[in-house]
Amino acid sequence: MQRHILTLIICLLAVVALAQNKVQKSVPTIYVDAGGVMRWSDTKKEASFFGVNYTLPFAHAYRAMGYLGVDRKTAIDRDVYHMARLGLNAYRIHIWDVEISDAEGNLLENEHLELLDYLIHKLQERGIRTVITAQTDFGNGYPERNQPTGGFSSHYDKCAVHSDAEAIAVQEKYIAALVRHVNPYTGYAYKDDPYIVGFEINNEPCHPGTVVETRNYINKMLSALKRAGNRKPVFYNVSHNQHVVEAYYSTAIQGTTYQWYPIGLVSGHTRKGNFLPFVDRYDIPFSNLKGFDKKARMVYEFDPADILYSYMYPATVRTFRTAGFQWITQFAYDPIDMAAYNTEYQTHYLNVAYTPNKAIGLMIAAEAAQKVGRGESFGNYPADTLFNDFRVSYVQDLSELNDGEKFYYSNTTQTRPKDISQLRAIAGCGKSPVVNYEGTGVYWLDRLEEGVWRLEVMPDAVQVSDPFTKPSLDKEVMRIVSGAWDMTLNLPDLGKQFRVNGLNNGNTFSTQAANGKISTLRPGVYLLQREGISASGKWTADAHWQNIILGEYACPSISDNKGFTVTHSPAKTVDAGKDLQIEAIVAGNEMPDSVIIYTDKISFWNEKNPYLKMNHTGGYTYCATVPATEIKEGCFRYNIVVCQGDKRQTFPSGVARSPLDWDYTSATLWETNIVAPEKSLSLLEIVDADSKLETYTMPEWSRTNRQLIQNAPTEKPTLRITFESKDKAPVFVLRCYIKDDINGRPERLASCHTLCIHAKKIPEGLKAGFITSDGYTYLASCAAATDGIIRVPLQDLKQTNTALLPHAYPVFLDHYFRPQTEIPFRVEGIETLELSFDGVSEEIAEIEIGSIWLE
Repeated sequence: MQRHILTLIICLLAVVALAQNKVQKSVPTIYVDAGGVMRWSDTKKEASFFGVNYTLPFAHAYRAMGYLGVDRKTAIDRDVYHMARLGLNAYRIHIWDVEISDAEGNLLENEHLELLDYLIHKLQERGIRTVITAQTDFGNGYPERNQPTGGFSSHYDKCAVHSDAEAIAVQEKYIAALVRHVNPYTGYAYKDDPYIVGFEINNEPCHPGTVVETRNYINKMLSALKRAGNRKPVFYNVSHNQHVVEAYYSTAIQGTTYQWYPIGLVSGHTRKGNFLPFVDRYDIPFSNLKGFDKKARMVYEFDPADILYSYMYPATVRTFRTAGFQWITQFAYDPIDMAAYNTEYQTHYLNVAYTPNKAIGLMIAAEAAQKVGRGESFGNYPADTLFNDFRVSYVQDLSELNDGEKFYYSNTTQTRPKDISQLRAIAGCGKSPVVNYEGTGVYWLDRLEEGVWRLEVMPDAVQVSDPFTKPSLDKEVMRIVSGAWDMTLNLPDLGKQFRVNGLNNGNTFSTQAANGKISTLRPGVYLLQREGISASGKWTADAHWQNIILGEYACPSISDNKGFTVTHSPAKTVDAGKDLQIEAIVAGNEMPDSVIIYTDKISFWNEKNPYLKMNHTGGYTYCATVPATEIKEGCFRYNIVVCQGDKRQTFPSGVARSPLDWDYTSATLWETNIVAPEKSLSLLEIVDADSKLETYTMPEWSRTNRQLIQNAPTEKPTLRITFESKDKAPVFVLRCYIKDDINGRPERLASCHTLCIHAKKIPEGLKAGFITSDGYTYLASCAAATDGIIRVPLQDLKQTNTALLPHAYPVFLDHYFRPQTEIPFRVEGIETLELSFDGVSEEIAEIEIGSIWLE
């Protein structure tokens, strides 16, 4: 009897194995051909992948779900759904090996690994492929402290782990166990899963040794993978450790991996400016090495960090495709359940609900990864802002795809679709000639069949604070609010009269649109059906369409008790005797009854306290004009008060009081300086050792010291900065973003002709000038100071190379944008002040400056 049972089990296992092999053979996989090109196994066509990194099974994201009381698998489901909606087909994860291994390199079957298995399975259901980076070789803490796990890499230094014989043996054991691990959700070992494209051995390795030592390490890991039965492509990082780059191309790895952080990392605040020149080229200096063209190229991580702009992702992907990359994954997509706080990586921020404009920019980039050919070039910036069916614009903060059937836009646009009658898919934020909508969230419109469309609308997101400062799960940076807005559609296939019915769970909304307008539309999923069309009955909430279910919907929970939020940037300085325009974003889960402005002249004891009512101009925007008669030299201080019923909330403090309440204690107000129209235009005032002035050294690094100098009582302070660099022929650069400081005085700016610098100590060869909204730099040599003032006529400014600062990663990229097109200097376009001068290696260079202005 036992023998019969055993025979039956063996037969069943054989049937399962045969079934798995049949399924596996029916799913195309990826191989790398002799020319270093990733191709599909069935068609032999080139492959192109675009997606994200996402870390919820590990480290801080894993722990944060626990802190917030969120079910991790439910969170994964929601995020994977949004990845599918964004059109992604790639996912990369660098595994925190410290969380799934012991000190001997044994693989631990724990919740981290089980969540990774679940995630890979859910991605596979959406047709999204995975590349696994087997190990990180560092702790799991950031932004917290490392948590003790006992994993093998916690016992070795990051750089020693790749050279220590004992550590290498442990890694061989671990990586073999990892690829042999069977995912219980898919039934496949990682090495056999057709949806796993391949493996990267480790994340950003450290190889301080020789070419031979590095090659030997890689070969040992390759041998371990081969013995484990792996036949998938294996990739290795080549953007680090340039002194041993030859080692990478003398091994049997089939692909090489790169990063790109074009504007640096961890600035601690939101960066502003035109960064398109920063992503104009990706030139690899070792591309002439033997074997370079025999290995596939993959971007394991990239992100234009510390910005909320939506125009950068497609431009970056365009350049990657020109450089021959076939796998491109952004770092990193924020889990929706913690994205309100941006705690995972404060320098990165991306989520479809919380950064809607950036998310649509990413969706357009996904299309660019498919439409832009490998090696296809579009010239240099600014010509390459138009490529194929794509457009990017810094001035409009806009990415667009307009190919006739698809019309995607990351911000309000005036562009008309190529052929509105042929549209099949629309995705956007803001308004367009096709969609008139005042909400701030993402919306998708997809044609299911003639006269039948699926509409999905995300809730609105409003900024509460700077998302790139020090993070905390107690500090909200973006807030989701539940707005209800009219949406008017201009789609010939849908017509002006159509039926609207809610599809997602609990959505009972049903109405008839008139003249293309859906009134008081709330977030959700809807089926739109043209009047007179008899749609097939298959378009139900549980119907499958492409890689989603029609009624699927995922959005953050919306709190009812957070009150209002007001986002407002006061003008820094304006001219006296001219109207002052005040604009603010006022958002909450209901519209306020009124929004008013109080100045610092009011008092609880006054019988009458004048106020200025703000007008609702659309969406969440409120505006008011302070008459010129009230704008007198000095300082204009004010609060904005949001009124709802008998409740008042005063900003910028956000306290639930009115400034006229007896127990209102906040002294916080917004301020605008008011000066005589003829007064010079201030660009920089030295108030402390920081003074918004950033310092850099080209090409790499210097020891920098900043000292605030308190001069005589009748003199303003100055800032003394010393540099000491080991670089050969260093260049020292000082920069300050000034656009926000001068925006309030456009007439005075247009009349300025001279840049003035109060200088106590001037280094030889000092140059001064500006970076403009075009992303171009214009500098002039500084003459000797007269009475302590350097004067630079603006007519002397000459177009020059733009230093790409902060420094990009990888460090081997060109440090300058070298313009090929002449663009005349326009004073109206200045955004950033720049001073620069040459230094000498290992010699101290010094500059001491005070106020800087235009006159």
